[in-house]
Amino acid sequence: MISFKQLPLEAKAAVAAGVVFFSMMLSRSYVVEQLELRMRRRLLRLQMALFFNALMLIGSLHVWRSTVSAFSRSSAAGSVCFMLWKIAVFLFLALAHSSFFTMLFLVAEEPYFFSLAAYTCLGAYIILIFFLFALGSVEQAYKLLSGRGSKAGNGIKNSRTAMKPVLAVMLTVVLTIVGLLNASQLPMVNSVEVLVHKLPSTMNNLKVVLLSDIHLGPTVGKTKLAMIVRMVKALKPDITVIVGDLTDSEAEILRPAVEPLGELNSPLGTYFVTGNHEYYTSDVSNWFELLKSFNIQPLHNENVKIVSPKSADDWFCLAGVDDIEADVLRYSGHGMDLKKALRGCSSEHAIVLLAHQPVAAKWALRERPDINLILSGHTHGGQMFPLNAGAYLLNPFFVGLYKVGQNTFVYVSPGTMYAGIPMRLGSRAEITELILHSS
Repeated sequence: MISFKQLPLEAKAAVAAGVVFFSMMLSRSYVVEQLELRMRRRLLRLQMALFFNALMLIGSLHVWRSTVSAFSRSSAAGSVCFMLWKIAVFLFLALAHSSFFTMLFLVAEEPYFFSLAAYTCLGAYIILIFFLFALGSVEQAYKLLSGRGSKAGNGIKNSRTAMKPVLAVMLTVVLTIVGLLNASQLPMVNSVEVLVHKLPSTMNNLKVVLLSDIHLGPTVGKTKLAMIVRMVKALKPDITVIVGDLTDSEAEILRPAVEPLGELNSPLGTYFVTGNHEYYTSDVSNWFELLKSFNIQPLHNENVKIVSPKSADDWFCLAGVDDIEADVLRYSGHGMDLKKALRGCSSEHAIVLLAHQPVAAKWALRERPDINLILSGHTHGGQMFPLNAGAYLLNPFFVGLYKVGQNTFVYVSPGTMYAGIPMRLGSRAEITELILHSS
């Protein structure tokens, strides 16, 4: 029987990831209820950081072998340039691995430079892993199809060995720069017109501004939030809604950063529902209280009547559900409860539902097909290559406007900022201006 010491490094990293994941499940089932809230929050964050780092170690070993070890026997191995290259690769990997720990120690009103650098390296790490794997797969396929793998000379083999990591690094550098530039732009204002069945005629052309996935935390701070608020105010919406993932850290830490939200002054109100990242903070109650102090109403499996300014008899039902991740995390007192959220909302009036994840939107429509409009986020439009494909496959609605059935629409925001990694590739940050038309 093979002992743990005899396992290759990649296998050891996989075992470590499995152990951390198992400990997460055990602690959520048996330990969490016995811990004080702050300790629970720290334990969850630490476990997640250790889990992702254990998984990343497998890829980091591959990166090191492809970009450093593969050239250790070349004539340039003893040169100063090669030594500097080894140091650069090591620092790159170290920064990428440290990104998850910045959530624990480096969150403030404005992002620290170290956090921005670490998450940029994480984004580049994901791109580099993809290209090393893709180019390696192409190389193996070529060898199999050509049948010349065993016949190739040493010189040709060495040149091919060198070409793969060099090309992967070059592509990574280019796409990282493009992604950083794209994410640094102002969010695009996307105006979308939606026909809402049974919306009163006195509320025709009602303007709703949709924000999602701002992710205040290690790489998004007060300056960017203030910029978003200015853009929203310029649109002069009747209603503003924030559909989750506003934050990645505790309310006490980010209180100064979130102050610009107090300037939102939509006449028919500003509303908020939780996303999965709110539950990762283990601080939802404090966030609710903080948002209320800025006149933003959380919809915690509840609804409000949005009454027409022109007629008190004309209204529609605006409802919000907790994010489905609350059930997975066993977050006490929280979890998607559609029946509670739609209590008092009948099909005689238009129903608009706020639900962070598109999966929740799909579940809601199975239970209540009379919902007229669902506003979601979560997918980020994939945020960056190559994650776009995974986000597309894992979500029933990916990004943009979808018509479901005869009288129902689902709109999925690609996100107003970004999650951690300050990059966007194949997607664009967006502030959505929804113009609701009565039928």
